[in-house]
This record gives sequence, C-alpha cells and structure tokens, in this order.
Amino acid sequence: MEQDITIKITDRDGVTHEVQAPTDMAMNLMEVVRSYELAPEGTIGICGGMAMCASCQCYVKSDHELPEMGDDEEAMLAEAFYVEDNSRLGCQIQMTPDLNGLEVELAPES
Repeated sequence: MEQDITIKITDRDGVTHEVQAPTDMAMNLMEVVRSYELAPEGTIGICGGMAMCASCQCYVKSDHELPEMGDDEEAMLAEAFYVEDNSRLGCQIQMTPDLNGLEVELAPES
C-alpha cells in the first residue's frame, strides 16, 4: 500500500518543491521541510515542534481540510509576524493520506 503523499512547498526564496511525504511515520509538515532542507538549518522548527516559536509558520495555499487549530497554535500565531488568514504552524500539520496534493508556502523568517 502506498504510504507517501505528494505535497508542494514553496520555500522562502519563492522556489516551489514537489516532495514526497511519508504518512506512516507520524511526521508533521515542519519535519518534512527539515528533512528536505528547504529552509536553512536553525531557521525552522526551533522549538522542536512544540508550537512555541512560530518558526515553521506557513500559508496553506490549497483547499485541504486541516484539523482545527489547537489553543497552543492559535496563541503562538497571535504573537507571530507575517500572519495571514491561511497561516498555520507546520509542526501542527500531521502528514496523512488526506493531505495528498497539499500546497503550502513558508512564511518569511521573523
């Protein structure tokens, strides 16, 4: 059974990367970005994926139904820079088969 999904990630330089993301490893979007080195070391996932730093903020460009935002994510985005209506924290978006075709853009570094 196919466990990988294809997602498009636009990096902070405006380059779009089509990548394969495993759905069977409990990875989140921030970890996928790090594994493909789509952001310089130390500029994304600084808090380790605890929804405490907003360094993995991204803009969701596709119409995918994402899980509701948790209180921690909402509070962090309330304090973050460059927040848009479609902002989410990559560390809070788990890779699931439903997200095949997801398109996101990394928010500028704050």
